[in-house]
Amino acid sequence: MIKINNVQKAFKKTEVLKDVTIEIEDGEIFGIIGQSGAGKSTLLRCINGLESYDGGSIVVGNQRVDIKDKKKLRNLQKKMGMIFQSFNLLERLDVYHNVALPMKFWGIPINTPAAKEKIMNLIKLVGLEEKVHARPRELSGGQKQRVAIARALVLDPEILLCDEATSALDPEITKGILALLQKINREMGITIVVVTHQMEVVKQICQRVAFLSHGKVLATGKPEQLFVWPKEREIRDFLREESDKLPTNGVNLKLFFFGEGNQRPIVTQMSQELHTDFNICWAKLEDFREDVYGSLVLNMNEKDLEKACKFLDSKNVTWEVLK
Repeated sequence: MIKINNVQKAFKKTEVLKDVTIEIEDGEIFGIIGQSGAGKSTLLRCINGLESYDGGSIVVGNQRVDIKDKKKLRNLQKKMGMIFQSFNLLERLDVYHNVALPMKFWGIPINTPAAKEKIMNLIKLVGLEEKVHARPRELSGGQKQRVAIARALVLDPEILLCDEATSALDPEITKGILALLQKINREMGITIVVVTHQMEVVKQICQRVAFLSHGKVLATGKPEQLFVWPKEREIRDFLREESDKLPTNGVNLKLFFFGEGNQRPIVTQMSQELHTDFNICWAKLEDFREDVYGSLVLNMNEKDLEKACKFLDSKNVTWEVLK
């Protein structure tokens, strides 16, 4: 659906995007994550033509994003709905007319029976049928974002771009918005691209993710692979891994558990079979959509390391020695 190839972007002499290459599949929920200033929002604005880029290419569907060709760009932007952190609702309009705004912009009558039905169906989809005539000042933050989502869907887009769409919301409301995005993706088949710095967003809805750092793609893959077993130091720092506070004596061995591996008494079995004791000094479980993934750090005598690793290999447990 979206092919980003060696994209470069600079503001004056500051490079913001450096040879960014990402492919986003049709119908998936894809996350773009990283620290503030990593270039996430700039990349999203390049995808929908709100920003130009200096090198490389961006292709949406079969069409290259080119801001110089205004007519083609305008038609391409019609295929892409956009949701912002700040909602961007017009205070003078009620919910119905905020949702209808893109239709009005494109010269589509909003008072025909078909248009009214479409707008009302979207308002029902986001759970705001009782707020049809409410103004933005009468809505909560979560309700405002639901209006923004309905508005982004009113032109039947193929892609939904979300720029920090839940950053201004509390955790409970965020869960509701993310569940709504999953429903839209599942029932309408819309490709969703999510720019965020919130790990909970990535864990709950993203099927794949790209981690940006200083304008470069540091890693791409399934979030459970990137963030349960982060190999890059910058990703570990981003996740604030507590493994930095481990004992300095002996050796620290980190175990990773995926799927059914969470159900096995591996540490107990290892202690019994090897006739030795281990100190469990750090552990965590992460809920990624329907699955739980975990990691565990054991501290042991260095003389026990080789036989412990052989035991784990025999049980198909992934491990690494922490330096």
